[in-house]
Amino acid sequence: MSAPHPSSSTATLHEQADFQRFAARLGEVLARDDFAKLVLAKPLAAAGDLQRVTARRVMLRGEPVLSLVYTHATRDITKNHPLDEGRALLLGLVGTQFGNAHLFHGDEEVQLAVSKKGRATMATHRATAPQAAASGHDREKQRWVDVNRPFLVELGVTTRDHQVVPAMARKWKQINKFVEVFAHALERSRLADAKHLHVIDFGSGKGYLTFALHDWLRNTKHVDAQVTGVELRPDMVKLCNDAIEKLKLDGLRIEEGDVRHYQPDKLNVMIALHACDTATDHAIHLGLRAGADIILCSPCCHKELRPQLLSPHPLAPILQHGVHLGQEAEMLTDGLRAMLLDACGYDTQVFEFVSLEHTQKNKMILAVKRAQPKSNAEVLQQVREVKDFYRVQQQCLETLLKADGLLPA
Repeated sequence: MSAPHPSSSTATLHEQADFQRFAARLGEVLARDDFAKLVLAKPLAAAGDLQRVTARRVMLRGEPVLSLVYTHATRDITKNHPLDEGRALLLGLVGTQFGNAHLFHGDEEVQLAVSKKGRATMATHRATAPQAAASGHDREKQRWVDVNRPFLVELGVTTRDHQVVPAMARKWKQINKFVEVFAHALERSRLADAKHLHVIDFGSGKGYLTFALHDWLRNTKHVDAQVTGVELRPDMVKLCNDAIEKLKLDGLRIEEGDVRHYQPDKLNVMIALHACDTATDHAIHLGLRAGADIILCSPCCHKELRPQLLSPHPLAPILQHGVHLGQEAEMLTDGLRAMLLDACGYDTQVFEFVSLEHTQKNKMILAVKRAQPKSNAEVLQQVREVKDFYRVQQQCLETLLKADGLLPA
């Protein structure tokens, strides 16, 4: 006959039957695809300002690891561990720094509660909604930004209890999509293993994406990132810097300035979202001149080429309609920008950022610098042919590049 489990009145916490059952369940679930998350809550006095620990399984370089987010009063810290090591760390915090542990997997929640007297009680019930596992094949439901991040509360994206504000649901999706796009670009760039990064975000506005990128680089990738937002409006600059000071965020600042005159000391990544008309050209030019490895733009307005366009045969009957002419000017402007980036040594994509239901400014130009240069003669010939076809006399980015000697005159 096997020995009975020690009673909770005499056994240490880790010896108690319900604690051992919970530990075994956690180990079992971690090996399966339906593991969603583990949350440690109800902080004890020993936790100090640590409010919560959230654990999710993620893939890093093809291997599953536990990503632990330590949520403090004013900051979050993310640490990644092998599965067994992460499991042991989490179980060690139960009863010492946290009174409750909530394990979510599939449509079930398993809760372990530790009383003031050190008695462990495990309960299992169905979750209110099925939990999405953050596995590699479930990318659509993966969130690249933790909803518990303090900056989201400060910027009004989430409530104090870390629920997305209904009016900010579209912005929340845009934030996550932006970080996802950047993460994939970083992985295939020469910066993939960089320990230090300098990022400039022109037109940073209220800072949603600027803060999110800084947070992801610092707390998920553990990169010493210096992220600078550049914004024309002084009220937006103050709003963001007040939030930075309150949250004590290192490596993030917002400056008042204009892309046409801004001169960064160092630049690895250049971002310009919704820069109007030729401001996008000036931003790309700045990135090229500084030798940025990643250039990420979401163009806005396309006024420069429209009055120059000739409606060549057989397109004249189609382009006689103003809406079609505007769409043609947009396609032509961004197409030429992509070709010029290609000629300057970048692999360039033009794609839809997020669907139209989430924002009308949905086009993105992503350029990643090639590791090895190649001849640009063919691309430059194509640029000339396109301009000749439409009788385009001048395109801002091309003019800037030629003036700097980055392209042949």
